[in-house]
Amino acid sequence: MKQLLVAFFLTVSSVLAQADSRGLPDFTELVEKQGPAVVNISTTQSVRSSGRNAQPFPFDESDPMYEFFRRFIPRQPGIPGVPRDYESRSLGSGFVISTDGYLLTNAHVVDSADEILVRLTDKREFKARVIGTDKRTDVALIKIEATGLPTVRLGDPGGLKVGEWVIAIGSPFGFENSVTAGIVSAKGRSLPQENYVPFIQTDTAVNPGNSGGPLFNMKGEVVGINSQIYSRSGGFMGISFAIPIDVAMEIQAQLRANGRVSRGRIGVVIQEVTKELAESFGLSKAQGAAVNAVEKGGPAEKAGIEAGDVILRFDGKTIGSSSDLPRIVGSTKPGSRVTIQIWRKGAIRDVSVVIGEIAEEKVASRSSRSAKSPDRTANRLGLVVSELTAEQKRELKVNGGLLIEDVRNNAARVDLRPGDVILALITRGENIEIKSSDQFNRLLAQFDKSANVTLLVRRGELQTFVTIKGLTERRGE
Repeated sequence: MKQLLVAFFLTVSSVLAQADSRGLPDFTELVEKQGPAVVNISTTQSVRSSGRNAQPFPFDESDPMYEFFRRFIPRQPGIPGVPRDYESRSLGSGFVISTDGYLLTNAHVVDSADEILVRLTDKREFKARVIGTDKRTDVALIKIEATGLPTVRLGDPGGLKVGEWVIAIGSPFGFENSVTAGIVSAKGRSLPQENYVPFIQTDTAVNPGNSGGPLFNMKGEVVGINSQIYSRSGGFMGISFAIPIDVAMEIQAQLRANGRVSRGRIGVVIQEVTKELAESFGLSKAQGAAVNAVEKGGPAEKAGIEAGDVILRFDGKTIGSSSDLPRIVGSTKPGSRVTIQIWRKGAIRDVSVVIGEIAEEKVASRSSRSAKSPDRTANRLGLVVSELTAEQKRELKVNGGLLIEDVRNNAARVDLRPGDVILALITRGENIEIKSSDQFNRLLAQFDKSANVTLLVRRGELQTFVTIKGLTERRGE
């Protein structure tokens, strides 16, 4: 009996093991078919330092950390004793999208390169030329003089599901055609300073040198371009980001046709609508993009959009969060007319806007501060404020507002700082322009201690909404 039980359990264990092995993905066929379309890219840049400037990073160019620092750390003055003129080399990856030699990679891989060398899996090498780059999405289109090349198959990133298997092929640290696997961790990720790309987040091992390489789904289709990693060490820490291939293909089409990318703009500064902001605006839920400021003479101002509006839909597309708006506006053809749905003072309205074309960002100058007010009494928000002088109003191009001179009882008010200018108070969807200290204090007196107060604040050349949770019982300290 004992022997029969042992045989039974061994049989069951064998069956379960076989079932588990059958359930695991097999990448061999995918790599065999798609791998030849993935290339290694090496670049050379001649650097001429001035003065005592020298090698930009404290690593030799052959060190694996060099490429990481070149990508993420600004160039710094060098170390005395290193030759002033030298060659900067870096490695990356790419993939072939047409048989006549067009390839996609990251813009940062080929940025400022004097020479680009592409190496295929069959060991052939070609010098490449840059057709165009787009730093805002980190996409570059390059060309080699070859025909009959193997190409990748393109997939639909919209069909990806979180938890789905994906693989990356590239040249981490120069190790050509390395294959790593993982799953989709999230979709539509927004990263700081990256307004035009809804990144695919994965836990696929991506390291310096993988940049520009393809991300494949299990059908053997490219769904993204590996672009960035989150790391405190310089190496892979379980979080990597890929540019969706549909975004990249839209960019390359413009680069191939025009050598540059044209993007739409409407001329607004926006921020996320939090739960507290939604309550202040009278919205039933946190959605849309709150308009902080409107560019003078820009498309939005001409259409009648105002600071304090919340953009809910753009050209029929729902704006679920503020990060959706730059992507949708940017992909809209300049000169076209679209309808924008906004929320203003508790009601929905539609406005028509003619899309402008985005230009290079300008560096904003800072406004000067006034002399401190003799009245040092704090209001119910714990703020010491003073009215703007006529000169400050002209400089800021505003009709009113209060300058914050001091922030007291600051534990819950870290979003405000001396030098900020309070332009308006928002309550129940109404945007009330602030004209004087007395008016502001009368408004604050209407709120109970537990109320949330939302302010429109000017900081330098930018405007933002700040919600303060709770007021003091009395003025002063």
